[in-house]
Amino acid sequence: MYGRDLPDTSTLRAYQPDTLSRVYDGDGRILAEYVRERRIFTPIDEIPDLVKHAFISAEDKNFYNHPGFDLLGIAKAVYDAARGGHLRGASTITQQVMKNFLLSGERSGERKIKEIILAVRFESVFTKDQILELYLNEIFLGQNAYGVAAAARAYFGKALEELTPGEAAYLAALPKAPSDLHPVRQRARAIERRNYVLREMGENGYLPWDVVRAEQDKPLETVQGGERPSDRDRVPPADYFSEEIRRQLIARMGPDAVLGGGLTIRATIDPRAQRIAARALRRGLEEWDRAQGKWRGPLARLDPADLGDEAVWRGRLAALDLPRDIEGWHPAVILEVGRNAARIGIEGVPDDADGHFLTIRDAAWTGRRRPADLWAVGDVVMVAPLKDAEGRTQGWSLRQIPELEGAVMVMDAHNGRVLALQGGFSFQSSTFNRATQAFRQPGSAFKPFVYAAALDRGFSPGTIVADLPVVVDTGSGEPWRPKNASGNFLGFVPMRLGIELSRNLMTVRIAQDIGMDVVAEYAERFGVYDDMPEHLSYALGAGETTLWRLVAAYGMFANGGLRIEPSLVDRVQDRYGRTIYRHDRRRCDGCAAERYQGQPEPWVIDTAERVIDPVTAYQLTSMMRGVVERGTATVLRDIPHNIAGKTGTTNDARDVWFIGFTPDIVVGCFMGHDTPRPLGRGAAGGRLCAPVAGEIFSEYLRGRPRTEFPRPSETVWVKLDKETGERLPDDATGPNVVSELFRRGEEPSLHQTVRVLGAADDSFSFGTDLPFSLEGEPVPEYVTRPDGTLQPVTPPPPGAQLDLGSGGLY
Repeated sequence: MYGRDLPDTSTLRAYQPDTLSRVYDGDGRILAEYVRERRIFTPIDEIPDLVKHAFISAEDKNFYNHPGFDLLGIAKAVYDAARGGHLRGASTITQQVMKNFLLSGERSGERKIKEIILAVRFESVFTKDQILELYLNEIFLGQNAYGVAAAARAYFGKALEELTPGEAAYLAALPKAPSDLHPVRQRARAIERRNYVLREMGENGYLPWDVVRAEQDKPLETVQGGERPSDRDRVPPADYFSEEIRRQLIARMGPDAVLGGGLTIRATIDPRAQRIAARALRRGLEEWDRAQGKWRGPLARLDPADLGDEAVWRGRLAALDLPRDIEGWHPAVILEVGRNAARIGIEGVPDDADGHFLTIRDAAWTGRRRPADLWAVGDVVMVAPLKDAEGRTQGWSLRQIPELEGAVMVMDAHNGRVLALQGGFSFQSSTFNRATQAFRQPGSAFKPFVYAAALDRGFSPGTIVADLPVVVDTGSGEPWRPKNASGNFLGFVPMRLGIELSRNLMTVRIAQDIGMDVVAEYAERFGVYDDMPEHLSYALGAGETTLWRLVAAYGMFANGGLRIEPSLVDRVQDRYGRTIYRHDRRRCDGCAAERYQGQPEPWVIDTAERVIDPVTAYQLTSMMRGVVERGTATVLRDIPHNIAGKTGTTNDARDVWFIGFTPDIVVGCFMGHDTPRPLGRGAAGGRLCAPVAGEIFSEYLRGRPRTEFPRPSETVWVKLDKETGERLPDDATGPNVVSELFRRGEEPSLHQTVRVLGAADDSFSFGTDLPFSLEGEPVPEYVTRPDGTLQPVTPPPPGAQLDLGSGGLY
């Protein structure tokens, strides 16, 4: 009757326990763990006999002799129940496996009978070692630890083979009720139960009695009591990089595989690059925040009555939910406020006879004159040490988590490996990843894709383009008047200046000439947008994208036009060591040969798709080198490496960008408020983001040789007059002479003039033949009539508000 409809015990042959997944950096250090149940599956032959004997002594001393149930134990349980006692389990290890895997947790006589039937069946098809392996890997032992290997690390910070007899005995005491034997809250009961298991191990002949007595006399020292170092200290706190890996792998493989599949994940992170990038971003954000001179008050407050006892205030401070992942920063509490300084107590820093102080001088950026204007006793603030040239702490400075946020990303330009990813000032302050999750307007950081499309359609860096006013009929009654950030006009100038000086009017003319359908196709080809509307304002970066996408797209300029997909992971292996994912676009047909038998040497083939012509990529890179040499990012000019890039700033400086690259790496920076609003006077990509990227380039590339962007074959350098676009003799010299690269066979002939866009004979549909104006002079505006004549446009009345997109992006 009870044997009908019972689960099939053979299903346990396919048992795969939830096992934590681990992320490693390139040096083999643990970067992160992803876990639903903290379990480290350990085969039975790798579990020490000491641990097996402890659990057998505690749970089922006749384990190796019974057929799945212990008749004597059952008889004792029935006897106790008949006398009115509590119905106790008397379950063997085999029965516990059946209960945990195949039956419900209810306590009833019927379930006990089913448990016995299943246990007998199970013992007929599984060996004792197989049963013990299932049990020791599945059992819950408290502290979110499932299985003995995870428990050894959770309680003692040790591997199984490092456990002492007393430690193994304590773990074996836990299965029935881990919380009742907590090593700190229930220390006396925990030691009593540990000693019972040790005594049983002696009774069963597993330990000599002198060892039993010696182990019973030892204190119970655990991670929870602070006597043992935590194994979790080997795992760094979660950060933007490891969390983004988790998020992307779950999207690719599902939560079960990532959180319980026992994966081994090799990350692309370069720890040195990550430290440099995080430090540079934090410095840039904090410097801008301090420049605003606004102190936003304490992070929290402690009761002044608790501050007289150091142990009390340290405990209160440690219990506060504050970010502790900012390098060099410490939470601190104001203990006293004096005339010129405030005495502070600092988390993790011992007090001394002299005490620690914050002076008003070291908080001068707040604009406050007296300590009492800034602090009150009990205020909790952030501080950082002030160090001398030898690195000795000389005092403490007041710090503040900036309101302005941002992100940086460093990527290998050849293969898309992400070397560093910092998605904000502090992960513990905000887990929102602004590199991958913040969709924002790129502003002029989008312009290179307009110019790439133009270069592929007959333009060259020397093409002359009119930097003159443009008026666009929007069809809604009010024309759109894009403008340059500087408010002035350069007249007819080479196209490369449109990139170098980020000229909006030149970019609009080019986009109109080649067609916004072409611009949209290029934006989608590079992955900047998925489906870009063909609105002219998008040529100035009015759409929304992410830093992740922009860095990937610029990487295709850096590597000569080959598609790359950014990746945080090099390789993923399953619990059996089989590679189930590899980020490598190369193909090697001969690499799988088991032995060499005179066949040709294997040839590695890069299968990456070509996105743009290598000549186009080189020309555009040359133009973006000008951004660093002469344009909006000259702060990077003195770095001794070939750096190209582009700044971006949106309307009212709500978002600022810089994406730069060498022949080998791409560095991207974004800054903006999480709820977009103007950053303040003087904010621009070249002022905020370019210095951050410059610090990363300078520090990361220190000591490395300067490399050159490879010049494509079948190209020729040609000298042009930069004002007229006329080709000059090869020996021409002078201030107006520039050299530009052309595809061989497409270069202009001697004294031939390259195309002029915006001239009277150009088929440009609006704003052509406009008079040149110096900065500060009033500029008349015109729109082209259908017959080709110019009609003056009446400007809108003062104060009129036009919501027409992105005029003023730069």
